[in-house]
Amino acid sequence: MKALGHETTYKYDYDPGVLETFSNKHPDHDYFVKFNCPEFTSLCPITGQPDYACITISYVPAEKMVESKSLKLYLLSFRNHGSFHEDCVNTVMKDLIALMDPKYIEVWGKFTPRGGISIDPYANYGKPHTPWEQVARDRLVWHDLHPEKVDNR
Repeated sequence: MKALGHETTYKYDYDPGVLETFSNKHPDHDYFVKFNCPEFTSLCPITGQPDYACITISYVPAEKMVESKSLKLYLLSFRNHGSFHEDCVNTVMKDLIALMDPKYIEVWGKFTPRGGISIDPYANYGKPHTPWEQVARDRLVWHDLHPEKVDNR
């Protein structure tokens, strides 16, 4: 592993190359891994103003898992990246799919309001031709059935 146990180099523009994996020691057993990043930042691609969010990533690993320090550095790499909220969430999900090939993954961004509106994009994926494909469909349909109260976060 390049990042773990070495001096940290911080990158402030989008870089999926910092992501690293390690082997899942329990690939025969389905379980969720959940990460919460309450200090995610990116930039509005139009105005250049900062956007802040809590990004939640939940996944069911197959053979590979994402190393947490590399994930932290990856999410930090959005700091000066101009991207809409929906694009950030989908980019994170697609980069992690390409990295790990998980059985299931979901990424939910809960952005703080700017201009009086908060945006909470949600994206998920279930590996095709597995039971997780149906889980992804079901969770997409029902993911916000009981939304939390939004009180300016």
